Amino acid sequence: MRQAGPVAPERFEVAVTPPYPVRVGPGVLSGLASLTPGGRVALIADENAGARYGDEAADALAADGRQVLRLRVPSGEDAKRIEVWAELLGRLARAGFARDDAVVALGGGVTCDLAGYVAAAYMRGIAVVHVPTTVLAMADAAIGGKTAVNLPEGKNLVGAFWQPRAVLMDVRTLRSLPPRVFMQGTVEVFKHGLLADPALAEAVVSGALAPDADDAALTRWLAASGRVKAAVVAGDAREDGARAHLNLGHTLGHALEAASGHRLAHGDAVAWGLLYAAYLSPRVLDVDDAEEAQALVRRLIRTVAPAPPPAASWDELAPFLGRDKKTRGGRRHWVLMRAPGRPTLQHGVPEDAERAAWEAFLADPVQAERAAAELPAAKGEA
Repeated sequence: MRQAGPVAPERFEVAVTPPYPVRVGPGVLSGLASLTPGGRVALIADENAGARYGDEAADALAADGRQVLRLRVPSGEDAKRIEVWAELLGRLARAGFARDDAVVALGGGVTCDLAGYVAAAYMRGIAVVHVPTTVLAMADAAIGGKTAVNLPEGKNLVGAFWQPRAVLMDVRTLRSLPPRVFMQGTVEVFKHGLLADPALAEAVVSGALAPDADDAALTRWLAASGRVKAAVVAGDAREDGARAHLNLGHTLGHALEAASGHRLAHGDAVAWGLLYAAYLSPRVLDVDDAEEAQALVRRLIRTVAPAPPPAASWDELAPFLGRDKKTRGGRRHWVLMRAPGRPTLQHGVPEDAERAAWEAFLADPVQAERAAAELPAAKGEA
């Protein structure tokens, strides 16, 4: 990795009511205080991000005269539990936080979801600023105002829409990510490419967006991905219509996560969900080139190298699919693709089409490739 020189941050707005700014680039964390309201700030950070960047964030706030309450939560999906959420609310109450105080979420997508829901619920809503520190959080959780915790019955079943006051994506924080975690996050960037910007999908599968990319490339691609999501959110802030397209790959992906007991990482699960959608789409729609679409997602999987999906049958996945938030009247709704840039929300897909796509998905050669690639690691852990 070689830096050509200083990299200017990219800036754009999410045009909801009220609009809020997004800053992307190296060093934007230093501007945290200028974009955070309130005299007191609860800095909610996961263990990894808090250890690496918590002091910098807290010092930036304290230097501006803020009182900072530092709250640490576990890293990983296990933090997105009602018990953790309730404990954080209690900490705010015991510290005497008021409606004009604020929360800062520092960490990955789990932290953004959890801290955002804390802010949404406390005193019926206080300000939250997101400082995502993973590719996944920058591409997905930080923008859009969807907050949630999980239930044993499914992912993100309890939450609220609560837009942040600002989002700061400091690409320096990505340097500390394990390569596999970095690549898992690029699945959401790839998805944005399928929806609206083919250059994003190509950046992922070509290796232009990779752990060894320089700050300029990271800033460019993550800002482009953020702009795709910002445009969709601006047109449908509460997911009443086209915003559902952002769930491409997520219906099956969330079911696979739940069926694995959340051992399958979100990015890995969505990668498999995108492959399934590439098989289901031509069974329901007139698709421009089904084989080309499947080949493109296959390139994604070979680039990202997700862990294999859980060995679950369609009938075993059905209860989790039935709890998908897009389900209406007992019928699953799928986000499918006619072609890149042409997503559609499909209602009432016949079950025989779903099952046929599942069988084709299981027979895809990348399934065997990924299973074989994971075998040495599995043996080493035994």
